[in-house]
Amino acid sequence: MPHDAPEEADVEGIASLITIDRFSPVPLYFQVATSLEGLIVSGQLQPGTRLDTEVTLADQLGLSRPTMRQAIQHLVDKGLLIRKRGVGTEIVHSAVRRKVELTSLHDDLRRAHRRPRTDVLAFDVEPAPGEIAALLHLEEGEQVISVERLRYAEDEPLALMHNYIPARVAPIREEQLRERGLYDVLREFGVQLRVADQTIGARKATAIEARLLSETRGAPLLTMQRTAYDHAGRAIEHGSHVYRAARYSFEVSLMSR
Repeated sequence: MPHDAPEEADVEGIASLITIDRFSPVPLYFQVATSLEGLIVSGQLQPGTRLDTEVTLADQLGLSRPTMRQAIQHLVDKGLLIRKRGVGTEIVHSAVRRKVELTSLHDDLRRAHRRPRTDVLAFDVEPAPGEIAALLHLEEGEQVISVERLRYAEDEPLALMHNYIPARVAPIREEQLRERGLYDVLREFGVQLRVADQTIGARKATAIEARLLSETRGAPLLTMQRTAYDHAGRAIEHGSHVYRAARYSFEVSLMSR
């Protein structure tokens, strides 16, 4: 078999890992989809693995074909599976799900074993524009490091990030940001971030953003604006990031009062 040929999934193995509670109010298709999603996200089912037919999977799990088809379609809609005519259903890279915490995308991807890679598109030390100076509580014209990066998960473009850091905070170098996350570099200089103001939104991709992120012009993007502070309340960095909505999501835990 060629090295890059899709791997055939062990259907018996998959069936043995999926638990179905037929007395649960949760629909059977959703139970199956959730179990398969867990196997994909955990890495037990690798990208490129080809699943067997819906009929075979349904027989293995004791389900109807429409139930199995609905479970597979649910994961296709989430971007975890892809149907290929004449080939079957294959697993693709799972979307990045990131909890809304004061963490670095680079660190989050590394912890998830998603092999982050970074292209530094621009790196300058320049006078702070008026809006950025206000966000970072600087005098207008004070020097800031301005950096624009394209972040990948494996070899797939995921996010376009523009950050401003007061130049007096740390002598950051461009080459450091090619290999590491910004927050990791800041920690090297003894800067610890403690709190941030963050706004999450959505908009359409511009032509330039679409080209860099391998999307179509006007594709949906998630946006994130963040100003982070250290333990002394100093504004340390402001970030303006966009993420591919089809490959990325924010997760928030909510508590009742």
